[in-house]
Amino acid sequence: MEKELIKVHPEDNVAVALKNLKSNTTVSFEGENIVLTTDVKAKHKIALTTLHKDEKIYMYGVLVGSASETIEKGAVITTENVKHKTEKVTGKTETVNWNIPDVTKWKDRTFNGYHREDGQVGTRNVWLFFPLVFCENRNIEVLKEVFEKELLNEDVNKHRLLLRSLVNRDGTTDNSDITGDTVPVFDNIDVKFITHQGGCGGIRQDSESLSQLLAGYVNNPNVAGATVLSLGCQNLQIQILKDALNKVAPNLNKPVLIYEQQKMGTVEEMLNTIIKDSFAEIKKANQIKRKPAPLSKLKIGLECGGSDGFSGISANPTLGQVSDIITALKGTAILSEFPELCGVEQELVNRCVDEKQSSRFLQLMQDFEKSVVNAGSGFDMNPSPGNIKDGLITDAMKSAGAAKKGGTSPIVEILDYGEYVTKSGLNLLCTPGNDVESTTAMAGSGANIILFTTGLGTPTGNPITPVIKVASNSELALKMPDIIDIDTGAIIRGEKSIEEMADVLMEYIVDIASGKKTKAMELNQNDFIPWKRGVSL
Repeated sequence: MEKELIKVHPEDNVAVALKNLKSNTTVSFEGENIVLTTDVKAKHKIALTTLHKDEKIYMYGVLVGSASETIEKGAVITTENVKHKTEKVTGKTETVNWNIPDVTKWKDRTFNGYHREDGQVGTRNVWLFFPLVFCENRNIEVLKEVFEKELLNEDVNKHRLLLRSLVNRDGTTDNSDITGDTVPVFDNIDVKFITHQGGCGGIRQDSESLSQLLAGYVNNPNVAGATVLSLGCQNLQIQILKDALNKVAPNLNKPVLIYEQQKMGTVEEMLNTIIKDSFAEIKKANQIKRKPAPLSKLKIGLECGGSDGFSGISANPTLGQVSDIITALKGTAILSEFPELCGVEQELVNRCVDEKQSSRFLQLMQDFEKSVVNAGSGFDMNPSPGNIKDGLITDAMKSAGAAKKGGTSPIVEILDYGEYVTKSGLNLLCTPGNDVESTTAMAGSGANIILFTTGLGTPTGNPITPVIKVASNSELALKMPDIIDIDTGAIIRGEKSIEEMADVLMEYIVDIASGKKTKAMELNQNDFIPWKRGVSL
């Protein structure tokens, strides 16, 4: 018989509905009959025992809230009868022993990547254009149009064809200037473009932070080289970027072309020079070929967005198993989104390899939360309306599920925003919970693949790092097949174990790392939003 409820951890006093259930239905669960006192939608939770006011609520084995009123056994928990609550954390209380997974089947596997002189291996070969200041965004857009139309020789957009038919009024399309399927001029290099709203106007720390992020993008193994545009008078001076590059990669041996408009005369003269110089370097970068590399060269970012009540049961634990496999192979995993680690700090502190890392993690968490409180909010406001609608009632509940992406391995290093990974193993990176700000940061910290779970659907991609979208449920995968790469709904149905699903995802990762495109890449979804922590001046 199909399961109706699931309890994630033996110590939980709530269970998750696996399908829509009606009030007054009797459900057999763990040897007893539970009469549902309310309707329960799939993904939402019911009380397994009567919970009195202020009684603690546990899920995933951790405190995720407390009852704000009496909740009868068999009743659904909601934002009206539950409030956010977490355990107090003071420091490391124990050292967690890691049960290393058996990776025999993966230890001799390889992917075909781009080998860089510093030992990193890219999953893509990208020439990157970006500005140091928003004043240069228009010039970046001009360059984007030129290179995409002439160098990449891309197919005409289907939406452009639709508009053309509307302009012609008769529903037909005049395709006289379209030659059909086109072939890029270069077959071994992508050209990507970043724009942003930073580099000037804010506090100087914002520019320094942005420079660290951009330096990380240049140093990312997926990037072959870069063209950088500067106005000249902005806060983010060229030397600040050079200092950041020297900090992250003292022996950087990639071409980085930098142009300052205020020293170059007219826009036309500057763009002509940039196009000629960049084309020559792109032509050289196209000569770099893919070669086999061990899976230890993978640096995977772990992300979730548009999460639902199944994310912490199917998709996120699948990523956790993959994270453990990668780290067991001496590869690297990056877990970010600090507001979505609220409530599971003790577990993460205990997994840190030493007191230094655990102390830094707590300090960054406390500083982050303090800044949010000072702004008149709090981590408890993190769940979005979509999260709540689909069963994630409190931030701690959302966080306990989100943390599953990090598996069970030791945490080797805590990184602040803009810092680059230097150690294999699981790293924690301080970022907001915002999907794009987080994925933007992970690519800047060196991730050459990003795994992104979603229960509601999100199109997020990245200009330099492939983003693999993992659905928590099959309904989403069927509804939005153009953005979903992997469907973990079989776990919810009891058809696959987390370990089996992780093997499916691992095979897909190898394919993507070797050159296959993700759905976000096919849609040309290139999102980039730096995290601005300061005020504008």
